[in-house]
Amino acid sequence: MDTHLLAARLYSGSVSPGGGPYQYTAPIQPAEAATLVAAFNGGFMMNVAGGGYFTEGRTIVPLVAGAASLVITAGGGVDVGAWGTDVTMTPNVVSVRQNLVPLVSNGKPTQQAASSDWQAWGATCGLTSCAPSVPGIEAQWRSAVGVTADGALVYVAGPALDPLQLAQLLVQARVVRGMQLDINPDWPDFASYDPPTPGGLAAPSNGTKLVPTTVQGPWTFFEPWWGRDFITMSARSSSAA
Repeated sequence: MDTHLLAARLYSGSVSPGGGPYQYTAPIQPAEAATLVAAFNGGFMMNVAGGGYFTEGRTIVPLVAGAASLVITAGGGVDVGAWGTDVTMTPNVVSVRQNLVPLVSNGKPTQQAASSDWQAWGATCGLTSCAPSVPGIEAQWRSAVGVTADGALVYVAGPALDPLQLAQLLVQARVVRGMQLDINPDWPDFASYDPPTPGGLAAPSNGTKLVPTTVQGPWTFFEPWWGRDFITMSARSSSAA
């Protein structure tokens, strides 16, 4: 995603992170649908994210040094990196969504990504069930986001991925810093929108899944009951591009 052409925005949920109300929350409103190009899932529930959450001028959950962070600045700029080193709080920062530790750093999978301790990257569902009584498996649905050296934003997701494979996908896309987002079958979701007429509104009817087999889809971000955070990418005006 070309961040010279697209602006990012963090939408906050009543469940994740909680603590609303928020100006930007599901469902996406017509004013924002007029420029919406894509939307994708956020991270873990905050009690297991290992990090914090800042948006709309408020610290919802305290930010954690070293945590993998998606940072959005005024005007919709976006970056990914370790909090306190790669990315920090400045007057220009409008949103920070943290989730675990970095997955990719300096263009390579981190030591943690390559570790045999795959449970450190979150509790997973079993092969055929998400019931707590069913043992989780390493190769499960996972999603991630990262940035390239020239500032492009990259999203990846798929089934049957271990943490290292997820990191390697980012690296293959020339990501220099990356982080895992949500995992397990119910949560990864990337949708792009293509209204049939110039000036038309993005809507579930003109949305397309990135991965056809995801449980969620283009409709998810337009549902009033959707309680989890997500990120949108919207077309910038020609004067801002």
